[in-house]
Amino acid sequence: MGLLTYRPAAGEDVPLLTAWHADPEVSRYWDDETFTEEQIRMRLGREAVDAWIVEEDGTPVGYLQSWWEEDEPRRGGLDGFLIPSARGRGIMPGVARELAERLLADGWQYVTVDPYVWNERAIRAWERAGFVEVSRDEKVVLMRFGG
Repeated sequence: MGLLTYRPAAGEDVPLLTAWHADPEVSRYWDDETFTEEQIRMRLGREAVDAWIVEEDGTPVGYLQSWWEEDEPRRGGLDGFLIPSARGRGIMPGVARELAERLLADGWQYVTVDPYVWNERAIRAWERAGFVEVSRDEKVVLMRFGG
């Protein structure tokens, strides 16, 4: 595993994000949603969501977003994915932990994730990042950073 970083997603990332979401091995984790370039542009402009490109040695390998609730105290969650060739190497846990720690340092009260119950790989990755299960229902596992 190389140097892991994340940077704000920008307009020049729209074609890449559109292609990634079109891949069935990505979209299946996003309710099989795919997006046009215009829809991706609109998603990048959402007020209560910060979009990030995950990079390994400067090469884009995934997407991470932090979103927050509108009312105080500041709190919210993370969502993300890696392209199939980047999975299984600990990339997302490392980057997600770094971002969650940054958000807490910036004054967030807590950071959550909510992987699907059937996505055991994601649940293990979020656990490696420092997220702890808080609850689960028939669809998702709610996890909070640090417990």
